[in-house]
Amino acid sequence: MISEKTTSSGASSAGGKPPILRGVRVLDLSRFLSGPQATLFLAGMGAEVIKIDEPRGGDPTFTAPPFFGPCGVAFDRRTSEDLGIAYLKRTRGKKSISLDLKKPEGHKVLLKLVREADVLVENFKVGVTTRLKIDYDTLRAVNPKLIYCSITGYGATGPERHRKAFDLMVQAATGMMSITGNPAGEPSKTGASLSDGIAGTFAMAGILGALYQRHETGLGQFIDVSMADCLLSLIFDEPFECYGELGLDHRQGNRIARFSPFNTYQALDGAVAIGAGTTADWTKLLEIMGCQDLLSSVEFMNPGWRIENNEKVDEVVGRWAANMPIDEIIGRLDAADITCGPIRTIDDVVSWDQLRVRDMLQPVRNPHLPSAAGPLAAGFPLKFSEAEAVHDPRVPMPREHNAEIYEGLLKLSKQEVADLGKGGIV
Repeated sequence: MISEKTTSSGASSAGGKPPILRGVRVLDLSRFLSGPQATLFLAGMGAEVIKIDEPRGGDPTFTAPPFFGPCGVAFDRRTSEDLGIAYLKRTRGKKSISLDLKKPEGHKVLLKLVREADVLVENFKVGVTTRLKIDYDTLRAVNPKLIYCSITGYGATGPERHRKAFDLMVQAATGMMSITGNPAGEPSKTGASLSDGIAGTFAMAGILGALYQRHETGLGQFIDVSMADCLLSLIFDEPFECYGELGLDHRQGNRIARFSPFNTYQALDGAVAIGAGTTADWTKLLEIMGCQDLLSSVEFMNPGWRIENNEKVDEVVGRWAANMPIDEIIGRLDAADITCGPIRTIDDVVSWDQLRVRDMLQPVRNPHLPSAAGPLAAGFPLKFSEAEAVHDPRVPMPREHNAEIYEGLLKLSKQEVADLGKGGIV
């Protein structure tokens, strides 16, 4: 059973709904994005996330550009109060302590923390945790109930397990870049760091599954999360390995090799995305476009032919869309329940009412400037009817919770903590 522990989220929200992970304590040894994304989700569901940083270097995003501070947003750190925007986004709702894991005294303190924890998340390169003696087998001996989640580029097994990886390298390795972009263009990564974010999301799901199983077994377990595996599991819903036999380019641009039309089309005042996923949708679209003559065309009514001859289908749809403004196109297609939508810029997204209603864009808060709304971060994407899941906007300063965790949770005396500080351990 999950023990009752004090969490940063409290017993319940203002609306009276309890946090879904109340009582779960997470030790966060991760850096950059994949691990911090996982623990951000856990914190959003009410877990107490204790972020553990090396005393000297600290979190690399704390002092990494771009920054937000008293003078606004900038690439240069203009004041000591300027903090990295990535730090402000990824550490919301977490607690921060410092600990040198390389020193014997620091290792002993970590083992004490492990005894009090439910979950540990790390994204060190394979082999580092063994060298530091904080690998799963070592920590399981201290706390058999510990759920240990390890996120790496290529997984804990296999010939490439020791390779270091960032999002770009994983997108390149899994073929993601080879299928992104236009057929005549160069391979390209996605605009956002998808492999990091997806791995963090899978890690969160794995941790929730392990917590559920622990109710039955009373035991923790090791979760091996590979950025490459997670990204590949989503890519290969499409039969890309068959594209050669089908005569298709791997890079299809905005098209998809299952539907046609499925693309973006130029309108009078911009561009719009339109997709007809069924024969019924295509029939309605032809009627709306005034192309009823094509309803008797054996070719145009054959889904396989349309996919093979996308350019001919796009010519028909594009010619129709070019004569109307976006709002009129969307209005007519919405009325017929045909999937469509505007192509929003990031500025458009920021002002999109749908996201505002769902509280999906929230300003970050620099602890030096508590009343100033900073750059926007994503809200919690899941909505529960019987539990609260929100990102606490509070961001910890480095070492802010040393006293709370070391003196309160571990019951170390003030002198013991002071001695650890003098020795550079915390």
